[in-house]
Amino acid sequence: MTIDLHIHSKNGSDGRWLLPEIFAEAARRGISFISITDHDSVQSQNEAQELACKYRMRYITGVELNVTLTHPTYTKDKAVSVDFLGYGFDIDDEPLNLKLKALRDYREKRAEQILENINHHFRKEGIPELSHKDMETIQASVDGSFGRPHIANYLIKKGIVATKQEAFNRYLVKCDVPKMRLSLQEASMLIRGAGGKLVLAHPNDPNGTSLAVVVKSLAEQEEMIREVMIPLIDGIECWHSRHDEFTSSSYLEFAHRMSLIATGGSDCHQQPVIMGSVAVPDCVAEQFGI
Repeated sequence: MTIDLHIHSKNGSDGRWLLPEIFAEAARRGISFISITDHDSVQSQNEAQELACKYRMRYITGVELNVTLTHPTYTKDKAVSVDFLGYGFDIDDEPLNLKLKALRDYREKRAEQILENINHHFRKEGIPELSHKDMETIQASVDGSFGRPHIANYLIKKGIVATKQEAFNRYLVKCDVPKMRLSLQEASMLIRGAGGKLVLAHPNDPNGTSLAVVVKSLAEQEEMIREVMIPLIDGIECWHSRHDEFTSSSYLEFAHRMSLIATGGSDCHQQPVIMGSVAVPDCVAEQFGI
């Protein structure tokens, strides 16, 4: 069985492909158990379930939530972002949908404030300011969650910067506005309240919002999970495209010791297309009754 429980779409998040393209390719690759896990969005779930049925795949509802963690020892009371995955929840759950809408609405207001901050620097540099029309153009380019990468792409299109990295280095880091915070306690309450399970995403991902940016060693990461997360989570994403074999086996053993479920997926955004490339064992499907 080929399993991938971590895929992003253009419909509701920052993937490059629309759902029909994703499922056609997933079918070609022989994926038989799948989940679309868009950031802070469940708007693609109904269509994803219909497409899974069309291609005779098993499907489980999914979402990826960005959680703000603070801890006196591990983060030294500094706010740190860590991603979590929700699975198997009711997509019509009202508290969950209200919170996701609030996160999306705040993200748009945050983007407007970031543009105002960028304009402050543009005035100093003699660059024409971004207008409300520019904001509308950026919004029109967004299929899923509005974020700083969309602004970076627009600055490239306008010829102000050459690359995304330059956009962040020159403007988007110093012009940033804090995100709307979602605590682990609230994320757990929302997902579990909707009948789902909350899973720590890619804990040792060196390039993502993970525990790897807080503590480097697996032993320290596992200790942090024990101290901070155990009562609030149901599982750990052990298999991931940026987890090596040692990380996966260590986290699988830890999940078993802690009586947590173990999940896995590629985290595919279709840039490149890596869905189905992570060797996720059949036992992951068995945990969900498949």
